[in-house]
Amino acid sequence: MRVALIQQSYHGSSELTIKKTLELIKDAKQNKAELVVLQELHQDRYFCINEDVKNFKLANTIESDIEFWSNIAKSFEVVLVTTLFEKRAVGLYHNTSYIFEKDGSLVGKYRKMHIPDDPGFYEKFYFTPGDLGFKPIQTSVGKLGVLICWDQWFPEAARLMALGGADMLIYPTAIGWFDSDDMKKKQRELESWVAVQRGHAIANALPVITVNRVGYEKDNFSQIDGIRFWGNSFVFDGGGEELLRVDEKSEEAFIVDIDMQKSQALREIWPFLRDRRVDNYHDLSKIYID
Repeated sequence: MRVALIQQSYHGSSELTIKKTLELIKDAKQNKAELVVLQELHQDRYFCINEDVKNFKLANTIESDIEFWSNIAKSFEVVLVTTLFEKRAVGLYHNTSYIFEKDGSLVGKYRKMHIPDDPGFYEKFYFTPGDLGFKPIQTSVGKLGVLICWDQWFPEAARLMALGGADMLIYPTAIGWFDSDDMKKKQRELESWVAVQRGHAIANALPVITVNRVGYEKDNFSQIDGIRFWGNSFVFDGGGEELLRVDEKSEEAFIVDIDMQKSQALREIWPFLRDRRVDNYHDLSKIYID
Protein backbone atom coordinates (compact mmCIF):
# COMPACT_ATOMS: atom_id res chain seq x y z
CA MET A 1 0.00 0.00 0.00
CA ARG A 2 1.34 3.42 -0.93
CA VAL A 3 1.08 6.13 1.75
CA ALA A 4 1.76 9.87 1.58
CA LEU A 5 2.85 11.75 4.70
CA ILE A 6 2.14 15.47 4.32
CA GLN A 7 4.75 17.33 6.37
CA GLN A 8 4.37 21.11 6.19
CA SER A 9 4.53 24.41 8.03
CA TYR A 10 2.00 27.11 8.86
CA HIS A 11 1.95 29.77 6.12
CA GLY A 12 0.64 32.76 8.05
CA SER A 13 -3.07 32.13 7.48
CA SER A 14 -5.46 29.24 7.26
CA GLU A 15 -6.14 29.99 3.60
CA LEU A 16 -2.48 29.89 2.56
CA THR A 17 -1.76 26.86 4.72
CA ILE A 18 -4.63 24.87 3.19
CA LYS A 19 -3.55 25.97 -0.29
CA LYS A 20 -0.13 24.43 0.35
CA THR A 21 -1.77 21.27 1.76
CA LEU A 22 -3.79 20.83 -1.42
CA GLU A 23 -0.67 21.23 -3.55
CA LEU A 24 0.98 18.45 -1.57
CA ILE A 25 -2.08 16.18 -1.77
CA LYS A 26 -1.99 16.69 -5.54
CA ASP A 27 1.66 15.60 -5.53
CA ALA A 28 0.71 12.57 -3.44
CA LYS A 29 -1.99 11.55 -5.90
CA GLN A 30 0.35 11.99 -8.86
CA ASN A 31 2.68 9.57 -7.07
CA LYS A 32 -0.21 7.09 -6.76
CA ALA A 33 -0.73 7.32 -3.01
CA GLU A 34 -3.85 5.56 -1.74
CA LEU A 35 -3.68 6.85 1.84
CA VAL A 36 -2.84 10.47 2.69
CA VAL A 37 -2.11 11.46 6.29
CA LEU A 38 -2.12 15.12 7.39
CA GLN A 39 -0.47 16.45 10.53
CA GLU A 40 -2.27 17.42 13.74
CA LEU A 41 -4.50 20.54 13.50
CA HIS A 42 -3.23 21.06 9.97
CA GLN A 43 -5.63 23.82 8.93
CA ASP A 44 -4.06 26.57 11.00
CA ARG A 45 -1.30 27.52 13.39
CA TYR A 46 -0.79 25.46 16.52
CA PHE A 47 -2.93 27.74 18.68
CA CYS A 48 -2.31 25.84 21.94
CA ILE A 49 0.94 27.77 22.47
CA ASN A 50 -1.06 29.98 24.83
CA GLU A 51 -4.45 30.07 26.55
CA ASP A 52 -6.84 32.47 24.83
CA VAL A 53 -10.62 32.11 24.68
CA LYS A 54 -10.59 33.83 21.25
CA ASN A 55 -9.13 30.66 19.81
CA PHE A 56 -12.34 28.75 20.43
CA LYS A 57 -13.73 30.60 17.39
CA LEU A 58 -11.46 28.46 15.23
CA ALA A 59 -13.81 25.54 15.89
CA ASN A 60 -16.94 27.34 14.70
CA THR A 61 -16.39 26.15 11.11
CA ILE A 62 -16.25 22.44 11.94
CA GLU A 63 -19.26 21.48 9.80
CA SER A 64 -17.94 23.27 6.72
CA ASP A 65 -14.45 21.92 7.43
CA ILE A 66 -15.75 18.35 7.38
CA GLU A 67 -17.56 19.00 4.10
CA PHE A 68 -14.44 20.61 2.59
CA TRP A 69 -12.10 17.70 3.39
CA SER A 70 -14.73 15.19 2.33
CA ASN A 71 -14.75 16.84 -1.10
CA ILE A 72 -10.95 16.80 -1.21
CA ALA A 73 -10.83 13.06 -0.49
CA LYS A 74 -13.42 12.48 -3.19
CA SER A 75 -11.79 14.69 -5.81
CA PHE A 76 -8.37 13.08 -5.35
CA GLU A 77 -9.81 9.59 -4.72
CA VAL A 78 -7.68 8.95 -1.64
CA VAL A 79 -8.34 7.75 1.88
CA LEU A 80 -7.66 10.92 3.88
CA VAL A 81 -6.75 11.28 7.57
CA THR A 82 -7.41 14.80 8.88
CA THR A 83 -7.25 16.35 12.36
CA LEU A 84 -9.68 19.19 13.10
CA PHE A 85 -10.78 21.36 16.03
CA GLU A 86 -14.22 19.95 16.82
CA LYS A 87 -16.88 22.09 18.46
CA ARG A 88 -19.27 19.57 19.95
CA ALA A 89 -21.25 22.08 22.00
CA VAL A 90 -20.63 25.46 23.57
CA GLY A 91 -17.82 24.91 26.04
CA LEU A 92 -17.13 21.38 24.80
CA TYR A 93 -14.34 20.91 22.25
CA HIS A 94 -12.22 18.03 21.00
CA ASN A 95 -9.04 17.48 19.03
CA THR A 96 -10.52 15.08 16.49
CA SER A 97 -9.30 13.04 13.56
CA TYR A 98 -11.85 12.60 10.77
CA ILE A 99 -11.19 9.80 8.29
CA PHE A 100 -12.62 10.00 4.77
CA GLU A 101 -12.97 7.23 2.20
CA LYS A 102 -12.01 7.63 -1.48
CA ASP A 103 -15.62 8.50 -2.35
CA GLY A 104 -15.63 11.31 0.23
CA SER A 105 -17.73 9.48 2.80
CA LEU A 106 -16.86 10.03 6.46
CA VAL A 107 -16.05 6.51 7.68
CA GLY A 108 -15.09 7.33 11.24
CA LYS A 109 -13.47 9.68 13.72
CA TYR A 110 -11.20 9.51 16.73
CA ARG A 111 -11.14 12.05 19.56
CA LYS A 112 -7.74 12.54 21.16
CA MET A 113 -7.68 10.75 24.50
CA HIS A 114 -4.46 11.88 26.18
CA ILE A 115 -4.35 15.67 26.54
CA PRO A 116 -1.07 17.40 27.51
CA ASP A 117 -0.66 20.54 29.59
CA ASP A 118 2.88 21.90 29.36
CA PRO A 119 4.44 25.29 28.55
CA GLY A 120 3.61 25.95 24.90
CA PHE A 121 1.28 22.95 24.73
CA TYR A 122 -1.73 24.13 26.74
CA GLU A 123 -4.17 21.63 25.27
CA LYS A 124 -6.15 20.96 28.44
CA PHE A 125 -7.43 24.53 28.20
CA TYR A 126 -8.99 23.72 24.82
CA PHE A 127 -9.74 20.01 24.55
CA THR A 128 -11.95 17.60 26.44
CA PRO A 129 -10.49 14.05 26.46
CA GLY A 130 -12.06 11.80 23.86
CA ASP A 131 -14.95 9.46 24.63
CA LEU A 132 -14.90 7.20 21.58
CA GLY A 133 -12.33 4.77 22.92
CA PHE A 134 -9.53 3.15 20.96
CA LYS A 135 -11.35 1.68 17.97
CA PRO A 136 -9.78 1.13 14.53
CA ILE A 137 -11.63 2.56 11.56
CA GLN A 138 -12.34 0.34 8.55
CA THR A 139 -11.36 1.79 5.18
CA SER A 140 -10.65 0.41 1.71
CA VAL A 141 -6.92 0.34 2.54
CA GLY A 142 -7.31 -1.44 5.89
CA LYS A 143 -8.34 -0.82 9.48
CA LEU A 144 -6.67 2.38 10.62
CA GLY A 145 -5.66 2.72 14.26
CA VAL A 146 -5.65 6.50 14.33
CA LEU A 147 -4.29 8.18 17.48
CA ILE A 148 -3.09 11.77 17.94
CA CYS A 149 0.25 13.20 19.13
CA TRP A 150 0.42 12.88 22.95
CA ASP A 151 -1.20 9.44 22.56
CA GLN A 152 2.18 8.43 21.10
CA TRP A 153 3.75 8.01 24.51
CA PHE A 154 1.20 5.53 25.86
CA PRO A 155 1.68 1.83 24.99
CA GLU A 156 -1.83 1.06 26.24
CA ALA A 157 -3.37 3.09 23.39
CA ALA A 158 -1.33 1.31 20.73
CA ARG A 159 -2.09 -2.09 22.26
CA LEU A 160 -5.83 -1.49 22.40
CA MET A 161 -5.85 -0.45 18.75
CA ALA A 162 -3.94 -3.63 17.92
CA LEU A 163 -6.37 -5.76 19.93
CA GLY A 164 -9.20 -4.11 18.02
CA GLY A 165 -7.77 -5.40 14.75
CA ALA A 166 -5.88 -2.35 13.49
CA ASP A 167 -3.72 -2.98 10.41
CA MET A 168 -1.53 0.04 11.18
CA LEU A 169 -1.05 2.79 13.76
CA ILE A 170 -1.25 6.41 12.60
CA TYR A 171 -0.18 9.45 14.64
CA PRO A 172 -0.87 12.96 13.30
CA THR A 173 1.44 15.15 15.39
CA ALA A 174 2.55 18.65 16.42
CA ILE A 175 5.71 18.51 18.52
CA GLY A 176 8.88 20.54 18.59
CA TRP A 177 11.68 22.22 20.47
CA PHE A 178 12.22 25.54 22.20
CA ASP A 179 15.21 27.38 20.74
CA SER A 180 16.50 28.09 24.25
CA ASP A 181 17.06 24.35 24.88
CA ASP A 182 20.59 23.07 24.27
CA MET A 183 21.27 20.74 21.37
CA LYS A 184 21.90 17.71 23.55
CA LYS A 185 18.48 18.03 25.16
CA LYS A 186 16.81 18.56 21.79
CA GLN A 187 18.40 15.46 20.32
CA ARG A 188 17.51 13.37 23.38
CA GLU A 189 13.85 14.40 23.21
CA LEU A 190 13.63 13.73 19.47
CA GLU A 191 15.17 10.28 19.70
CA SER A 192 12.98 9.34 22.67
CA TRP A 193 9.95 10.31 20.60
CA VAL A 194 11.05 8.12 17.71
CA ALA A 195 12.10 5.23 19.94
CA VAL A 196 8.83 4.90 21.87
CA GLN A 197 6.84 4.70 18.65
CA ARG A 198 9.22 2.22 17.11
CA GLY A 199 8.54 0.15 20.21
CA HIS A 200 4.79 0.29 19.52
CA ALA A 201 5.45 -1.04 16.02
CA ILE A 202 7.51 -3.97 17.30
CA ALA A 203 5.33 -4.84 20.31
CA ASN A 204 2.22 -4.97 18.13
CA ALA A 205 3.78 -6.10 14.82
CA LEU A 206 2.11 -3.17 13.08
CA PRO A 207 3.39 -0.40 10.80
CA VAL A 208 3.55 3.00 12.51
CA ILE A 209 2.98 6.15 10.47
CA THR A 210 3.79 9.47 12.16
CA VAL A 211 3.37 12.88 10.51
CA ASN A 212 4.71 16.00 12.25
CA ARG A 213 4.68 19.66 11.24
CA VAL A 214 7.71 21.87 10.62
CA GLY A 215 8.50 25.57 10.96
CA TYR A 216 8.70 28.11 13.78
CA GLU A 217 5.49 29.35 15.39
CA LYS A 218 5.12 31.96 18.11
CA ASP A 219 2.15 33.79 19.57
CA ASN A 220 3.08 37.45 20.01
CA PHE A 221 1.09 37.58 23.25
CA SER A 222 2.75 34.55 24.79
CA GLN A 223 5.44 34.88 27.43
CA ILE A 224 7.21 31.68 26.36
CA ASP A 225 9.50 30.92 23.46
CA GLY A 226 7.90 29.92 20.22
CA ILE A 227 7.97 26.30 19.12
CA ARG A 228 10.26 25.08 16.35
CA PHE A 229 8.42 22.00 15.15
CA TRP A 230 10.95 19.27 14.50
CA GLY A 231 9.41 17.41 11.58
CA ASN A 232 11.17 14.03 11.32
CA SER A 233 8.01 12.33 10.08
CA PHE A 234 8.61 8.60 9.76
CA VAL A 235 7.30 5.13 9.02
CA PHE A 236 8.38 1.89 10.69
CA ASP A 237 7.14 -1.50 9.64
CA GLY A 238 5.88 -4.05 12.16
CA GLY A 239 9.37 -5.36 12.79
CA GLY A 240 10.74 -1.92 13.62
CA GLU A 241 12.52 -1.48 10.29
CA GLU A 242 12.72 2.16 9.25
CA LEU A 243 10.95 2.65 5.93
CA LEU A 244 11.05 6.45 6.00
CA ARG A 245 12.44 9.22 8.14
CA VAL A 246 12.68 12.76 6.87
CA ASP A 247 14.34 15.96 8.05
CA GLU A 248 13.23 18.81 10.32
CA LYS A 249 12.54 21.39 7.61
CA SER A 250 11.15 19.97 4.37
CA GLU A 251 7.59 20.57 3.22
CA GLU A 252 6.70 17.65 1.03
CA ALA A 253 4.37 14.77 0.32
CA PHE A 254 6.67 11.95 1.39
CA ILE A 255 5.81 8.65 -0.27
CA VAL A 256 6.39 5.20 1.20
CA ASP A 257 5.23 1.71 0.25
CA ILE A 258 4.15 -0.59 3.08
CA ASP A 259 3.97 -4.37 2.78
CA MET A 260 0.63 -5.09 4.41
CA GLN A 261 1.35 -8.84 4.59
CA LYS A 262 4.42 -8.53 6.79
CA SER A 263 2.52 -8.18 10.07
CA GLN A 264 1.01 -11.65 9.69
CA ALA A 265 4.46 -13.19 9.13
CA LEU A 266 5.89 -11.32 12.12
CA ARG A 267 3.09 -12.42 14.45
CA GLU A 268 3.63 -16.03 13.44
CA ILE A 269 7.31 -15.75 14.42
CA TRP A 270 6.86 -13.51 17.49
CA PRO A 271 3.39 -14.32 18.89
CA PHE A 272 3.26 -11.57 21.50
CA LEU A 273 -0.54 -11.51 21.49
CA ARG A 274 -0.67 -15.24 22.17
CA ASP A 275 1.57 -14.98 25.22
CA ARG A 276 -0.09 -12.04 26.93
CA ARG A 277 -1.07 -12.86 30.55
CA VAL A 278 -4.36 -10.99 30.58
CA ASP A 279 -5.38 -12.77 33.79
CA ASN A 280 -2.61 -10.91 35.60
CA TYR A 281 -2.99 -7.42 34.16
CA HIS A 282 -5.84 -6.17 36.38
CA ASP A 283 -3.69 -3.52 38.05
CA LEU A 284 -3.23 -1.72 34.73
CA SER A 285 -6.62 -0.11 35.40
CA LYS A 286 -5.16 1.66 38.46
CA ILE A 287 -3.52 5.08 38.40
CA TYR A 288 -0.70 3.74 40.57
CA ILE A 289 -0.04 0.58 42.59
CA ASP A 290 0.50 1.80 46.17
